[in-house]
Amino acid sequence: MRIYTRKGDTGTTGLLFGGARVSKADLRTDAYGTTDEAVSALGLARAAIGAATDRTEARLAELILRLQRELFVVGAELATHLDRRERLTDGTTRVAEAMITALEQEIDVLEELVEQPKEFVLPGESMTGAALDLARTTVRRAERRTVALADSGGLPGSYVVPYLNRLADLLFVMARAADGGFRPVRA
Repeated sequence: MRIYTRKGDTGTTGLLFGGARVSKADLRTDAYGTTDEAVSALGLARAAIGAATDRTEARLAELILRLQRELFVVGAELATHLDRRERLTDGTTRVAEAMITALEQEIDVLEELVEQPKEFVLPGESMTGAALDLARTTVRRAERRTVALADSGGLPGSYVVPYLNRLADLLFVMARAADGGFRPVRA
């Protein structure tokens, strides 16, 4: 099987579960394409950690991998045409509310450990932190694209927008953790 099919040469692409082809400039395509960029940016962050040398790096690497996999769930939901949504499965091809709750729990844990900045942050204190900030801004762009899709009626009853919103918050806290902003452990 070859990687090229030539089907996209007309500027269209296929969605999950079949159906009509859509423009590569479609709101849906733009939203899931930007989500795919976020997966790659998270890959950069995971690669920057490399072989984790401490518990913080190991925790971040494990969390990043989980988030990359969850973004595939987001992408699957976004890549499914409105008339095929009944084929989606919570947590596998559709964002479930529990996924948002899990992100909130991660934020709560990290906020207890990480000193939050009192001013604007200039990314670049560490390679991992900078990569996480890149992932965060990419997720924010995916969120904006997804809001446009939702506003057009393309995501009824979806949890994708709140998921992306919460994910960007988590990535901010993770970047601060990667940059070494830990508080002393409380007794």
